[in-house]
Amino acid sequence: MKKRMVCLLLAVVISSMQIVSVSASREEELRQEREDTSGQLDATYSKIDALQAEKAALDEEIGQLDQELVNVMISVNVLKKDISAKEEKIDETQAKLTKAETKRDQQYEAMKTRIQYIYENPVDTAWVQVLESGGLSEMLSKAEYTQQMYGYDQASLDKYVETVEKVTDLGNQLAAEKAELEDMKAEQEKQQANLEEAISQKEVASEDYSAEISNAQAQADAYAALLEEQTAEIARLEEERLAAEEEARRQAEAEAAAAAAAAQAAQEEEAFQDSDNEDADVYGSPSEGSQDEEYEDSDSYDEPQTDEYGNVIDEENTVDETPSYQEEEPSYSSGSGQAVVDYATQFVGNPYVWGGTSLTNGADCSGFVQSVYAHFGVSLPRTSESQMYAGRSVSYSEAQPGDLICYGSHIAIYMGGGQIVHASNSAPYPAGGIKISSNAAYRTILDVRRVI
Repeated sequence: MKKRMVCLLLAVVISSMQIVSVSASREEELRQEREDTSGQLDATYSKIDALQAEKAALDEEIGQLDQELVNVMISVNVLKKDISAKEEKIDETQAKLTKAETKRDQQYEAMKTRIQYIYENPVDTAWVQVLESGGLSEMLSKAEYTQQMYGYDQASLDKYVETVEKVTDLGNQLAAEKAELEDMKAEQEKQQANLEEAISQKEVASEDYSAEISNAQAQADAYAALLEEQTAEIARLEEERLAAEEEARRQAEAEAAAAAAAAQAAQEEEAFQDSDNEDADVYGSPSEGSQDEEYEDSDSYDEPQTDEYGNVIDEENTVDETPSYQEEEPSYSSGSGQAVVDYATQFVGNPYVWGGTSLTNGADCSGFVQSVYAHFGVSLPRTSESQMYAGRSVSYSEAQPGDLICYGSHIAIYMGGGQIVHASNSAPYPAGGIKISSNAAYRTILDVRRVI
C-alpha cells in the first residue's frame, strides 16, 4: 500500500515538473537570445563610436581645408588689388611716356627749325647783315646766342631722350610685375578651385558617415527595443515559472495528503476486515481457544501513527511527503541604499580594469557593483547579465539610491536625482574608470533591481 502511495505522489510531482520544465526551457532560450541581442547591441554601439570618430576626423579636415580656402581667397583678393594698383601705375607711366615723347618730338622739331635757319643763312650773309646792322659786337652777340641756343636744344633733347628711356623702363618693369602678379593670382585661383573640390568631396563623405551613423543608431534602437521585449518576456516567464512551481508544490502537498488519507482509510478498512474474520473464526471453533489466544498474542492490530499531513509513519522506512523545494531569497544586510552610494563614491577616480573586482586597483562594471555590495554583506553574481536578476524589479520612476540600473552588458548603482556611479571604460576614450554620470538614461535601461 505504501509503495502505491509513493508511486502516486511521484507521478503527480513528475507531471507538475514537466510543465515547469517546458517554461524553464523557453526561459533559457530567451536568455540566450537576449545575450545574443545584447552582444549585437554592443557591437552596433562600437560601430557607431568608430563612425563618429571617423566623421569627427573628417570634419576636422574639412575645417582645416576651409581655413586654407579662406586664406587663399584673401590672397587672391589681395593680388587682385595689387594688380589693379599696378595697372593704374602702368596707365600713369604710359601717360608720362606719351607726354615725354611729345615734348621730345617738339624740342626736336624746334631744333631742326633753328638748324635749318642757320643752314639757309650762311656766315657770309650773316657778316653782311652784321656790317649793315652797324657793328661787329652785335654780330658776335648773335653768334654766341645762336651757339647757346644750340647747346640748350642739344641738352634738352638729351634730357627728354633720357626721360623717355626711364619712363619706358618703368613701364616695362610695371608690366613685368603685373604679369608676375597675374601668374600668382592664377596659381592661387587654381589652389582655391582644388580646395573647393576637396571640401566638396569630404562634405559628401561626411554626409555618408552621417547616414551610416543614423542607420546604425536606428539598428541600435531596434536592438534596444528587442532587448526590452526579451527582458519583459523573460520576467513574465520567470513569474509564471515561479507561480507554476508554487502551484505544483501546493498541488503535490494536497494530493499527497489526500493519498495519505486514502491509504490510511484503506489500511483501517483492511484491518477491520481482518478483525471480522478473526472474530468469525473464534466463534465458529470454540474448541480451538488456545490457538485463538496464540493469534491475539502474535498478530494483535495496532493503529498506525500518522504525521500532520495524514501520512503513515513507518519506523523502518519513513516517507517525507512534503516537497523539498524552497525558493532562494537574496541575502540582505542592514545597510541602506544611501549608505551603499556613500561607500561606492569613495572610489571615484580609480581605474577601470576588465575582469577586475578591486575597488582601489581596478574593476569592471559588474566587479565594482559586486565588491560594493559585498561590503554590506550582500552576495551578488559576478556578471552584469546575472546581476540583472538579483533582488526584485522596480520601475525607473521608483528608483531609489542603491538600486541597480541594468543596461545591455553594463550595470551601475543609482545615486538618486538621475545620477549613477559605475565603472566605465569609455569616458573619455580610451581612458576610463570609476566615475559619476549625471544622466542615468544615457543608454536604454533594461531593468531596475532593488537588492537592499
